[in-house]
Amino acid sequence: MAFTDKQESLVNSSYESFKQNLSGNSIFFYTFILEKAPAAKELFSFLKGSAGVQDSPQLQGHAEKVFGLVRDAAGQLRATGTVVLGDASLGAIHVQKGVVDPHFVVVKEALLQTIKKAVGDKWSAELSTAWEVAYDALATAIKKAY
Repeated sequence: MAFTDKQESLVNSSYESFKQNLSGNSIFFYTFILEKAPAAKELFSFLKGSAGVQDSPQLQGHAEKVFGLVRDAAGQLRATGTVVLGDASLGAIHVQKGVVDPHFVVVKEALLQTIKKAVGDKWSAELSTAWEVAYDALATAIKKAY
């Protein structure tokens, strides 16, 4: 099934909601990841050796990049039906850090819960599906670049 204009619009508008509270949503996102996979802390340079998730420009920057990449994936899916990485080094970086399939599952869950929090009562199954499809396509593109 093709990614629709409506799905892209849902992802874009909820991404804007995410950015309205970038600090709080970034902390929520990484806290969720570490609650599900505490060892993942070592995968993020800005979390290594810290007592927990602390707000920082690096934390916010990385969260904005992750969510932005998914938003961009939604645009690519609608336009071309596929996702091509703009940064070919993403695969190598994920391999170097030791990212494996279960990490992608945890990040997807954290992403969805963060968007759900960001949009509040605008959350819907349709919105969830749009983010899931875009995230899965991005994750597939990153894994292909391994």
